[in-house]
Amino acid sequence: GWNTHVIGRDVEAAVGELKAKPGGELQVHGSGELLRWLLERDLVDELNLRIYPVVVGDGRRFFPEQGRAHALTLIESRTTESGVTLQTYRPAGPATFGTAG
Repeated sequence: GWNTHVIGRDVEAAVGELKAKPGGELQVHGSGELLRWLLERDLVDELNLRIYPVVVGDGRRFFPEQGRAHALTLIESRTTESGVTLQTYRPAGPATFGTAG
């Protein structure tokens, strides 16, 4: 069953408290704005991304044009028969930039 918690005014403190409790996990589905807010506050332990083989010409950006850059460590990656890539990442602190490979 689902365990639902209504978070009051201090969302950052409430999420930190929930994360500190043993057992279970917190999940965010489909809210890019909430994900970005959580990332900025180092409250994300893992990202599970589905990348579809489609190029969309417009729409809302998943990550903002400006903001803190985050390094990610790839934990798992697989591709479905239809070409959808399922990737699991863990935040790894501030991003550093270099060459690919």
